[in-house]
Amino acid sequence: SNVVSSHTYFKIHEGKLDEVKAHLTAVVAKVKKEDACLESNFTLQSDELFCREGCLGAAGAIAHLENVSPELDQLFALVEIIRIEVHGPSEELAKLKEPFAELNPTWWEYQTGIAS
Repeated sequence: SNVVSSHTYFKIHEGKLDEVKAHLTAVVAKVKKEDACLESNFTLQSDELFCREGCLGAAGAIAHLENVSPELDQLFALVEIIRIEVHGPSEELAKLKEPFAELNPTWWEYQTGIAS
């Protein structure tokens, strides 16, 4: 499988929860139009927001990042990034190191598992 997933943890700025929730609807609506994005999910625990996304390969992940860049800029004004993890096959991760460098993620290389 060449699926690349990102796992991002955010701390929501005080008093911004309602704005963040409203903004997520716009993000998901835009992502729904992407052919190479397999999943995009947001979950909430108190004042922490978690985003899990899966894309077909590095090309899909790069296209996704470009597609939602304006929405991410708006979201980043409402939250602080706690950490970002990017998971996938080493060949795909290597293609993402430069385009994702500004986000400073940790890189997790796929070892084994069940994938369809």
